[in-house]
Amino acid sequence: MLLYTTLVFLSREAFRRACLSAGGTEQVWRQNINLLWLTFPLGCAWGLVLVWVWVSVLTSPDPHVVPGYLPAVGLFCWAALQELLAEPFWVLAHAHLLIQFKVVAESLAMVAKCLVTMVLVISFPEFGLYIFGIAQCVYSGFLLLAYIFYFLWFLGSEEAEKKSFPLQTLSELLPGRVHGKPMIYWKQAKLTWSFFKQSFLKQILTEGERYVMTFLNVLNFADQGVYDIVNNLGSMVARFLFHPIEESFYVFFAKILNREQDIRKQKHAKVALAAEVLKYLLKLVLVIGLIITVFGYSFSHLALHIYGGESLTTGTGPSLLRCYSGYVLLLAVNGVTECFTFAAMSKEEVDQYNFVMLGLSASFLLLSYWLTGLFGGIGFILANCCNMALRILHSLIYIRRYFLPTDHFPLEGFRLHPAFLISLVISSALTVLSERTFCCDGGWQLRLVHAGVGGICFLAVVATVFTKETQLVAFIKSQLLPQYSRKKN
Repeated sequence: MLLYTTLVFLSREAFRRACLSAGGTEQVWRQNINLLWLTFPLGCAWGLVLVWVWVSVLTSPDPHVVPGYLPAVGLFCWAALQELLAEPFWVLAHAHLLIQFKVVAESLAMVAKCLVTMVLVISFPEFGLYIFGIAQCVYSGFLLLAYIFYFLWFLGSEEAEKKSFPLQTLSELLPGRVHGKPMIYWKQAKLTWSFFKQSFLKQILTEGERYVMTFLNVLNFADQGVYDIVNNLGSMVARFLFHPIEESFYVFFAKILNREQDIRKQKHAKVALAAEVLKYLLKLVLVIGLIITVFGYSFSHLALHIYGGESLTTGTGPSLLRCYSGYVLLLAVNGVTECFTFAAMSKEEVDQYNFVMLGLSASFLLLSYWLTGLFGGIGFILANCCNMALRILHSLIYIRRYFLPTDHFPLEGFRLHPAFLISLVISSALTVLSERTFCCDGGWQLRLVHAGVGGICFLAVVATVFTKETQLVAFIKSQLLPQYSRKKN
C-alpha cells in the first residue's frame, strides 16, 4: 500500500492542484485535459522506479512464509496506473461540483474491494498476497469504469447544460489538438511543475513514518501492525470529514481569488467572502478537533477494546490512540490553513515554499528516527505533531500577511467562546475520572456507564456550541450546508 499511495500521489497531486484552478472555457479545459493525461506516462515511469526499489532494494520476505510477494508488487503497481487513467474524469467532476457521483463511485469501489477481499480470504486463504493485489485492482478498475459510464450518460444531457459543462462528447475527454492553440495550457503546466517539485517533499511529510519504518526497520512487525491499526482508526475522521472539506474549499478559494494578482487589486466582495469563509472554517475545524481530542483521550482504550480486544489494549495501543487524538486537532487546522495558502499562493511563492518543505522534510525524518528510538511508535506521532505545528505556523504567517492590506482578520476564527472551552475542560475531567473508575476491566455494565458519562458530556458540549457559537452555526446553515446541497444537486 505504501508503494501504491506513493506512486499515485507523486503522479497526480501536482496536476490536481494546478488544474482545479483552471478557467472554465472549453478551450482551456481541452488544453488542461491534455495536461492531465500526462499523469499516466508519469505514473509508468514512477512505477518502474518504485517496483525496482520494492523488489531489489527492500528486503523481500521469505517466499515460503509469504508467497506471492513479487506478483503482489506488480498488481499494486497496475492498480495505481488504473486509477491514474481516471484522473481527467476526477478533476472535471470535482471542478464542476459533481461531488455526489464522486462520493458514490468511490464508496461503491471500496465496497467491491472489501467484498472481493472477504470472499477470497474465506475461499482461497492460500492465495496470500495475491488476494490483496487483486482486490486493489478491482477497486481502481471499478472506479475507472464508473467514471467512464457516468460521463457517457452525463455529457450532452440537460444536467450538463445547466452546469455549463465545457465538453459535449466522451471523445473530448481524450488527448487531442486544440485549434489555433498549443496542446497544453502553459500557464497551468508551469504551475504544475512548481507543485510537482513540492510533491516529493509533501509525500515525505505525509507518509514519512511509513518510509522510516519500511526502510530503517525501527519497529518490529508486531509494533508496526499495532501502529498501523491505530493510525487507520485515528485518521478516519481526517479522511472522511476534514479531507473532503480541504478538497472542496481549495477549489472554492482557487476560483474566488486570483493567485497572480495582488489582493488590493481584486474585487473587494470576493476578498471579503474568502476572509469570512476562512474565518468560520478555522473555527469549525478547531471546534471539531478539540472535541475529538478531549473525548478521544478518555475513550481510546474502550474503542480499541471493542475493535480488537485485549490484543490491542494490553500494549501501547491506547497510548498511541490518545496521542493520535491530539494529532487530529493539528491535522484539522493544517488542512484548512494549507488549502487556503496553496490556493492563494502565486507560482513564485509556491517555488519559495518548496525550500520550506525541504527543511521540514529533513527535520521530520531526523525527528522521527530520534523520537522513535526514545518512545517507540508514540515517537512517530510526536514527530508528526511537531511537523504539523510548523506547517500551521507557516500558513498562519502567510494568511496574516496576505490580508494585512485589508481590514479583514480571518484568524479571529481561533477565538472560541469561553463557555465552550469551560465545557470542554469539565468534560475532560469527568470522562478521565469515569475511565479510571469504570473502564475497562469491570465488565460491560461498567463500560456502558463510562460510555453514558461520555454521551452526556458530549451532548452538553454540542449544546454549548449551538447556544454560544451562534455565528458559526449561522455560517454552517447559510453557507456550508447550501453549498453541499448544491453539489449533490
